Amino acid sequence: MEAGTIALDAMGGDGAPQVGVQAALEAIGQLKIPVMLVGPMRRLRREVGRFRPLPSGLELVDAPDVVRMDDPPISVLRQKRKSSLTVCAELVREGRASAMVTAGNTGAAWVAAKSTLGMIEGVDRPALAALLPKADGRTLVLDVGANVEAKPHQLLQFAVMGSYYAESVMGVREPKVGLMSVGVEENKGGPRVREQYRVLSSAGIHFVGNVEGRNVFSGEVDVIVCDGFTGNVILKVAEGLGEMVIGMLREEARQSPMYGAGLLMAKGAFLNLKRKVDYTEYGGAPLLGVNGACLIGHGRSNAKALRNAIRFAHSYASSGVIRRIGDKILEVVESPVATENRQR
Repeated sequence: MEAGTIALDAMGGDGAPQVGVQAALEAIGQLKIPVMLVGPMRRLRREVGRFRPLPSGLELVDAPDVVRMDDPPISVLRQKRKSSLTVCAELVREGRASAMVTAGNTGAAWVAAKSTLGMIEGVDRPALAALLPKADGRTLVLDVGANVEAKPHQLLQFAVMGSYYAESVMGVREPKVGLMSVGVEENKGGPRVREQYRVLSSAGIHFVGNVEGRNVFSGEVDVIVCDGFTGNVILKVAEGLGEMVIGMLREEARQSPMYGAGLLMAKGAFLNLKRKVDYTEYGGAPLLGVNGACLIGHGRSNAKALRNAIRFAHSYASSGVIRRIGDKILEVVESPVATENRQR
């Protein structure tokens, strides 16, 4: 396989394996990114056999076990040790692939990546980071589901990882980082949030203080840190709102010829809006903190979403951000302030 190869979990997501196979072929043909398609070999050969001719950048890798969405995350370490998730992570660890992509069981992907790839030194837990639309680009929100709760020093780690990801992968110069709270004032949010504010102020990044829900889309910050419970609510509300807005515009156009004509005249603006709120445009959320590039997509990802996840995974793996995060995390966690924070 060529450098920059992506290991794709063919068995992850509602449309597996058909969607994964289609995404792999599109990534190879359109993006020129080689793909290792991972899953039960018999099923992969049967599905891939429908496409002729096969591109030279495709390799099939056997993984006999399949993790379902309702399986416990720990199953990848016990009953299903040869799952497509674990094999993808092993390919990254061995250097045969530069990144892994899955739309499967998020908890199981978290366990497989953490146990197989290990953690960046100085990072306690991986954080799932999602890109949400704003007027002039995207806002990176983390954590969005990997950790229901997070201690202040762990949020500090999330902030460092998010800041360096935004700079290295998203191309944001000096990313502005905010802490999700119920108000922008320093004393808002109760004792726990005030302690988080104090800790983040010592992170050595461009921390701008507390932000509110409206700031996710306002463009005032580039990175927002929060616990996984809060972040997952933000993510699901944003996805639902985007789908509702697009659906309402279509319904108005269908019911009113005048509105329909207006939308037709503004077709370009309408398509731009759709792209901004469509999760398939960015494909997946990076699992930051593990010692390897891993992207986790939505369970209902289509081929377009997985193809774009492959594209982002390729950029992530080639950016050098994992090494940069490691260097900065060690600098932060070894500081006297960080030592004091962990002892609290």
